[in-house]
Amino acid sequence: MNYSYKNHIEQNYEFPQAGFELTDKNTLLFHKVDLLELAQTYGTPLKFTYLPKISQNINKVKDLFTKAIDLLDYKGTYQFCYCTKSSHFSYILDEVLKNKVNIETSSSFDIDIVKNLIQKGKVTSDTLVLCNGYKPKDYIQSIASLINSGHSNTLPVLDNMDELALLQSAIDKDFSIGIRIATEEEPKFKFYTSRLGIGYKDIPTFYKKHLARQDRITLKMLHFFIGSGIRDRAYYWNELLKCIKVYVEVKKVCPTLDSLNIGGGMPIQNSLDFDFDYEYMIYEILHQIKLLCEESDVAVPNIYTEFGSYTVGESSGIIYKILSQKKQNDRENWNMINSSFITSLPDSWAINKKFILLAINRWNKNYEKVQLGGLTCDSDDFYNAKQEQNAIYLPKYSEQNPLYIGFFHTGAYQETLGGYGGIQHCLIPRVKHILIKEDENNHIQTSVFSQEQNYKEALDLLGY
Repeated sequence: MNYSYKNHIEQNYEFPQAGFELTDKNTLLFHKVDLLELAQTYGTPLKFTYLPKISQNINKVKDLFTKAIDLLDYKGTYQFCYCTKSSHFSYILDEVLKNKVNIETSSSFDIDIVKNLIQKGKVTSDTLVLCNGYKPKDYIQSIASLINSGHSNTLPVLDNMDELALLQSAIDKDFSIGIRIATEEEPKFKFYTSRLGIGYKDIPTFYKKHLARQDRITLKMLHFFIGSGIRDRAYYWNELLKCIKVYVEVKKVCPTLDSLNIGGGMPIQNSLDFDFDYEYMIYEILHQIKLLCEESDVAVPNIYTEFGSYTVGESSGIIYKILSQKKQNDRENWNMINSSFITSLPDSWAINKKFILLAINRWNKNYEKVQLGGLTCDSDDFYNAKQEQNAIYLPKYSEQNPLYIGFFHTGAYQETLGGYGGIQHCLIPRVKHILIKEDENNHIQTSVFSQEQNYKEALDLLGY
């Protein structure tokens, strides 16, 4: 019986689905982009970024917050912030800032990016710059220079109590601050409390002792973030409740406090059977905040989020070509890709992160169970059922008819974790990167952002 890869996908998942469908030649489309044509035009390995998806995700979540605010008659506002550490590239920030949103920074170099964007008119006086993270001297000085030079819409969020005096001595104007709450980690973690932020119980005392009588400093925001992200679990709701209680307690003695930053962690699709109710979660978060504030007779806060992976993750993918198949025993077929997972998809190696994996071509052919191997001489350079939780099935290998495969929703963190522009493990070169846009008539336009790293670049970095 001819049981094709297409049959296999359609019997196990809903397919086609948003973002994924087939051509009449049984090749894969990603948001209407012909991936086989892309691979054959530019060569592989190939990373691509479909920029319109970034704006789509931003506006989706903005609309859901607006809808929840209306349904709940919630008296606060909502502000979307992009977490730049998810991807700092200029083409990402250009797309993000088209949507009149704010940005969140993590380091001194982030502030240099902000200054560059101010010079280009892409960050305006209306753009809030939230400065998060632990702040060494250079980061403090960069934040101060941004405020002192006139971008008053800058909000440093204290990661520890010592940062208050450092900021105060470096900034020569009145300024506003936030405070990050140190949340308790999940029971499975190796430590109990996050290293980031100030403890729940310490914040009210810290405000009364160090901020209540300040003339130049205004407390505007409390910041809350759960490392495991926004999930409909008892752990998340319990931590959110504790955070709201801190807001209520401080709000009663601090009238200027008017904002709650619930951080990032909105999940993205990592498999074809992904199921997450964004509308319910957003509604319920606002509902819980409103209930507790009403019970305590305090005004609800304005809500800020710092969505990074959610913003950029689903915009990108990477295409590999299967170079050959190695049969190591009677049961294991190793399909060797023409790159390395360690270098080009580091989260799959470092934290066993799962991505959507699909064949690009040959969907009408029979399939087989395989394991995927990278080119480095490292035993950990593979992708198999450990990441997928199920066996990996792909169209049967054919030397005469090459197979291309794609990993999807890889847009967050992979370049920076993999060491973009630097030396890669076993000197496997950085892959080529293609940007995909749509013009005003919705026609696809592609351009090369960066070529595959060549040997001269690598040897130069190594001092040869």
